[in-house]
Amino acid sequence: MTDSVHISFDAPATLRKWPSRNNERVAGGSSYLVREGTLDSCLRDFMAKPEPTRHLYEIHTPPQPPVITGILSAHQIIEITRLRSFL
Repeated sequence: MTDSVHISFDAPATLRKWPSRNNERVAGGSSYLVREGTLDSCLRDFMAKPEPTRHLYEIHTPPQPPVITGILSAHQIIEITRLRSFL
């Protein structure tokens, strides 16, 4: 990451979860709303979820190139949270 990267953690966001069975996504399902708030609040809620279930969640937010895409996967969320203190 460069010093020029800026992320607005106050941006609107939603935390969404995929329906699952035996901790795996159900085929043909669609994600449903868990929380609506800011990117910051959705990141915190995601990190509070049990680690083995995090792959079932994603965050939807307006893109903030080059780091924030419109839909953040569990892997992206974890990386953004890990690097947050450097941004």
